[in-house]
Amino acid sequence: MDPDLQLDLAQLRALSAAVTEGTFEAAARALHVTPSAVSQRLRALEVATGRVLLVRSKPVRATESGQVLLRLARQVELLAGDAVAELGAGSAPALRPNLPIAVNADSLGTWVLPALAPLAGAATFDLHRDDEEHTADLLRAGTVVAAITTDPDPVAGCSVTRLGAMRYRPVASPDFVRAHFPDGPTPEALAAAPVVLFDRKDTLQHRYLRGRLPAAPHPVQPPAHHVPSTADFRTAVRLGLGWGMLPELQAPPAQDGHHVVAIDPGVVVDVALHWQQWKLRSPVLDRVADAVTAAARRCLVA
Repeated sequence: MDPDLQLDLAQLRALSAAVTEGTFEAAARALHVTPSAVSQRLRALEVATGRVLLVRSKPVRATESGQVLLRLARQVELLAGDAVAELGAGSAPALRPNLPIAVNADSLGTWVLPALAPLAGAATFDLHRDDEEHTADLLRAGTVVAAITTDPDPVAGCSVTRLGAMRYRPVASPDFVRAHFPDGPTPEALAAAPVVLFDRKDTLQHRYLRGRLPAAPHPVQPPAHHVPSTADFRTAVRLGLGWGMLPELQAPPAQDGHHVVAIDPGVVVDVALHWQQWKLRSPVLDRVADAVTAAARRCLVA
C-alpha cells in the first residue's frame, strides 16, 4: 500500500454505509446518492489501497483489510458527530452521532436500555445483540465502537472496564420440577430433563451442568429447546418446556398461575461482564460509558 495514500472521506463513508446497511442499494439510500455512486466510491477505495475490501454477498461483508478501514470510517463518523454537537448543530437527529454497540441479550433485556434512555437526545444507538462470549469479535471487526463482553483482555485499540457479574440460577416451573426432579437434580435427572437454550451459542446451561457433574465422563447433552428471544425464553421456562438459567434481574413474576422455582437452591452461576470501547476522545462515547458503568454498579454483582 502506498505510504502516501490519502483516504477519501466520501469513500470511507460509502464503505461504512455498505457494511451497515448490507447492500449497495440500501447504502445509497442512506447516503442520498445513487447505487452507482456507492459502487464507484468503493471501487476507487479498493484501487487506491490495492486491497479487496468487501465481499459482495448479501449482506455485504468486510474482508480483513476492509475491517481495518471500517474501524477508521466508524471512528471518523464518531468524531465528526462530536464536532457537530460541539458546534451546536447537533439538534437535528440526522446530525447526532450514531453509536453501534454490541450487547448480550440478557443485559439488553434487563439493565442496559434504562441506562441508555437518558442519552437518546445526544446520540442514536445501533444495538447489535450477540452472545457475551462473541461480542468482542464485533469490536475486532470494526462493526461496533463498544461492547459488553466477557473478554477481560482489551481488543487492540480499546480500553476495558469491569462492570460486574450477572448472576444466574437454574429454574423451572413447579410442575416441571415435580415431574423431572422428584429427588432433586440428580445426575440421571439432569441427563434426561429437557433444557431451554437461547441459541446455539448459549453455553450457560452446560456450564451449570459441568459444575454440577464434574465427574461425568462425557459432557451431558439433555434434550434441548432453542428459543432465541429473551422474553420468550423466560416464558418457555415458565410454561414448563424445560429448565433454564435465568438471571436474578429477570426473575419472572407469576403470570396466569405460572411461576418458576430453583431446581438447585443455593447454586448460582456468575458471568463477569466488561465494557470495552475504542480509545477515542469522544465526549458522547464517554457519556455512554459512564451511564453503562453506573447502571452496572447498581444492577450487577460486584
